[in-house]
Amino acid sequence: MVALLLIEDDENIVEGLTLSLELLDHRLAHLPAATDDLEERVGAADVVLLDLGLPGEDGFAVCRRIRRSSRVPIIILTARSDDIDTVAGLEAGADDYVVKPVSPRVLDARIKAAMRRAVLEDPPAPEPDPAAVAPAPGTGLVIDRAAAEVFRDGVALPLSPIEKRMMYAFEDHAGQVLSREQLLSLAWNQDFLGDSRLVDNAILRLRAKIDPDDGESRIETVRGFGYRFRGDR
Repeated sequence: MVALLLIEDDENIVEGLTLSLELLDHRLAHLPAATDDLEERVGAADVVLLDLGLPGEDGFAVCRRIRRSSRVPIIILTARSDDIDTVAGLEAGADDYVVKPVSPRVLDARIKAAMRRAVLEDPPAPEPDPAAVAPAPGTGLVIDRAAAEVFRDGVALPLSPIEKRMMYAFEDHAGQVLSREQLLSLAWNQDFLGDSRLVDNAILRLRAKIDPDDGESRIETVRGFGYRFRGDR
């Protein structure tokens, strides 16, 4: 199940998209406009669906605001079909531009494609916030599910929602080998047409974030089978 954040002020559109996308196994959260807790809400989403004609900050401004702190895929979903708006939306940081009305299955395909690109592009990780310190004492790698954070040596790591779910899956099966198909099911909650490259590239990104600068990786590659997590390294 993909966690979607829909930023849209038209209640009829919200209701229609909620019904149709939930039937396609998505989970939809909704904001009618940019709010003070926008960044927090974005942090819980795998993909943002963003309207342009919002009250207060318009969609272009909201897109730029999200991009200042997050690499989450953003799909602009709007009735504006002008090429100028399309270019402006993409230049503001959107990953895709979809004109309403759109078939739910077409939108579903666009969502999955945006997520695949987000994994395969392997963007550089933002610097961890030194002020984000784990609530409990201790060193090494700490997975705090209540806070939805993963800490290394007391510093919160900049993990995406998928990367956090991968860490939860590894913690639940520490020492066991998980196949790529199992990781797709556990972290993405659906099979992206069995594309193992999603897992391989996500593992590369995750290793770069959770492993110390020297030493062996906590995530072992078991050739021909998958990956095994060693949390004690």
